[in-house]
Order: sequence, then structure tokens, then C-alpha cells
Amino acid sequence: MTVLAGYRNAPTKTIDVGGTTFAYRRLGPEHGTPVIFLNHLAAVLDNWDPRVVDGIAAKRPVITFDNRGIGASQGKTPRSVAEMARDAIAFIRASGHDEVDLLGFSLGGFVAQVIAEEEPRLVRRMILAGTGPAGGAGIDKVTPITLLDTLKAALTFKDPKEYLFFTRTADGKAKARQFVNRLKERTEDRDKPISVTAFRNQLKAIHRWGRRRPSDLTVIRQPVLVANGDQDRMVPSRNSADLARRLPNGRLVLYPDAGHGGIFQYHAEFVDEALRFLDA
Repeated sequence: MTVLAGYRNAPTKTIDVGGTTFAYRRLGPEHGTPVIFLNHLAAVLDNWDPRVVDGIAAKRPVITFDNRGIGASQGKTPRSVAEMARDAIAFIRASGHDEVDLLGFSLGGFVAQVIAEEEPRLVRRMILAGTGPAGGAGIDKVTPITLLDTLKAALTFKDPKEYLFFTRTADGKAKARQFVNRLKERTEDRDKPISVTAFRNQLKAIHRWGRRRPSDLTVIRQPVLVANGDQDRMVPSRNSADLARRLPNGRLVLYPDAGHGGIFQYHAEFVDEALRFLDA
């Protein structure tokens, strides 16, 4: 088994997807069903917690990528989750895979649901973290919450994710600082930041997802692990419970005193849970 020396050193590669260049990183074993990571609002390759990536890559191939128009990937960022899902499917196919596991966080969890609905044979298992179903309670309020916390972060010289992803308890604040510091561990070959246009398009896609009519989730027959903090403000935690309840093979894990980034606050516990689930 060949394993690269961690996500902080994983080389950034590119691949042509229908005439558009997509940026990605791959690490972990050479063989096995790959776990495709689907990222959150405003995120590029460097926004994945290296402890989560490395933990799962210790036993499974992991692929992170910038979807269309994000970071170093070319093209225009779509304004709908459905289009984002189609681009993700095209990337997976172009990478030569006909069966994958998905780990979708936040916006990436919306995208993962659509992929499973549209291409069920492509998906073996899914992990949906900090996310919710179409039309879920409060999802259409992501924009004002994001903008307000981003302003608050600017005024207090903090990373917005400290407010958006974590609780403001003593433990939540400490774990937030640790998380932000982990995101800085990679010092070379860092990704391009998201553009203002791409960020706005993602916000529009999220708003539309929150206003959509609920989907029939019974069509998603794959095993699904639903994970979140018990105090998610961005995608209220009750959405995770609703998601797990409506999925025929869904299972819910909620982390205490944790927010939207619960899987990063409890990264060791989450990695253990995720690997058990993926290997079941």
C-alpha cells in the first residue's frame, strides 16, 4: 500500500473535463473505492481539514477537487446545485471511476444527494455532513448568516469559519482556533482563493436549494452516514435528523457542543466513525 506523506504535501494536479481544466489532489492507497470529497461554500482545496483527509486516506484512496469555477479549476461556477452535481459527475467519470464513495460537507452534501439521485450506480456509500435536504428548515437563510459572521470576523480579526463552524463556548473557541491553524499547515502550492463571482453563484445555488420543494429521498438506497454538530447555525441541525429519517438506509451522528463544523471539531471520532461505515 502506497500512501503519500499527508495532505499538506499532496501535489495539485489537473485533468481535462469536457474541455475545462479541473484541479484536484489524490492521496492514500493506490487501490480501493475512492472517497470523493465535495466541498463547502467558498471553499477551495486548502479548506479541507488535513486531519480528516489524512485520517481517511490512511485506509482509503481520497480525491479532493475544485468544482467548475472554484479555486484553480476553470469555467463559470453554476448557480444551481443540479449543475454542480453534473460537473462533479463529469469530473468523476473523467478520472476513470465508475464507482465511488462520497463525502459531502455542507453545500457538498447537497451536491452528493443529487449525484446519488441522478447516477445511483456511480455511488456505493455516502457521508453527508453539516448538510440537509432540499427545502430544509433555515437553509435559505445561509446568505445573511454568512455575511453577518464574515463582517463580525473582520472586525475581530478572526477567520469567519470560527463563527460559522463552531460554537462560542470555551471548547468551541479553542477547537476553532486549532482548526484554522491546521488549514495553514500547507505552505507551498496552495490553491487560488475563491472569486467573488463564484462565491455569489454558490450563495444563489444554496438559496435555491433551501427554497426547493422537498425531494423524494426514498430513491437513495445507498447506506448513508449523516453527521453534524448538535448546534449547527448554518444548516440547522434538525435538518440532519430529518435527512437521516427520510433516507431508507440513513444513520445519524450528532456531536455535542458542536456547530456546522462538527466533523472538524471531533475529527478523530469522525474519522473512526467514517472508516467503520465505509468498510462495513
